[in-house]
Amino acid sequence: MNPIRRRLAGAAALALLATTAPAAFAQGGYPDKPITLMVGAAPGGTTDIAARMLAEPLGKALGQTVVVDNRAGASGALAAIAVKRAEADGYTILMQYSGYHVITPHIQKSQWDLKDLRPVANVLTAPQLIVVREGVPIKTTAELIAYAKKNPGKLSFASSGNGSLQHVTGVMLEQQTGIQMIHVPYKGTGPALQDLLGGQVDLTFGTPPPFMPFIASGKLRAVAVTGKERLSSLPDVPTAAQAGLPNLDAGSWFAVFAPAKTPQAVVDRLTTAIAKIMATPEFKKKAAELGATADYMNPQQLQAHSDAEFQRWGKVISSAKIQAD
Repeated sequence: MNPIRRRLAGAAALALLATTAPAAFAQGGYPDKPITLMVGAAPGGTTDIAARMLAEPLGKALGQTVVVDNRAGASGALAAIAVKRAEADGYTILMQYSGYHVITPHIQKSQWDLKDLRPVANVLTAPQLIVVREGVPIKTTAELIAYAKKNPGKLSFASSGNGSLQHVTGVMLEQQTGIQMIHVPYKGTGPALQDLLGGQVDLTFGTPPPFMPFIASGKLRAVAVTGKERLSSLPDVPTAAQAGLPNLDAGSWFAVFAPAKTPQAVVDRLTTAIAKIMATPEFKKKAAELGATADYMNPQQLQAHSDAEFQRWGKVISSAKIQAD
């Protein structure tokens, strides 16, 4: 081979090595240090519960510690922005709440976009509950509507933030029934739940996991499930449709995302480990006890689901003229 061809061949080999080395390293060496799992809400809500359910078994599966980092505020934007700006190496990932992902972007501008995050795996899906605190004279959806109409502007409902699914569900309930309530936004379900239990607000909407212990103790009362079916863990609580509100269908999902440029080999490693964890009887049982479902979606399925949900909720928000407070 002449010198010119030898140099060209060498350059081509170096170029090929440069493009394949990161993926090969990611597959063979990842992870070799702790992983941070960001959560865009305060401790105590379903997003946080989902993250902590996954963190320990995922750490064991990968041979590294998975640390949950709560970055509450700005309707999930603080955590999403942190993941967007992180190195795309799989060491900073996000447990994302669907309300922050497919609803908030329609209502308020932020420094992150759906294209900034790469789908890894869906973990949990769950309907919302309408729950009232102890001491509020409401046991059914019909009583809630009657009380609110008799006392316009007196009932207050908590949400995990402006533009959250809880906020949108509250507005939908108002518009579908003609009632008026006061919206009180918080930095996550955890703080909202604390004030609900403390009597500062009267009711809220949200996925079952954080509410279940307090429903069992009688401190909270579930009046309806905003899903298509009753929960096996709360068989006496009717669906919204059964309670006369067929259009109040509002469920949530909780999924893992990574920075957009995360290598395919890293995403494959993560999603494979998560799928195996979620297939275990232990994980499925815990999810069911919390009123949720272990609902694995691979990256392609999650992307399609996310896109469809973004379009669906965009139409709901537009038709209902919902705006952040």
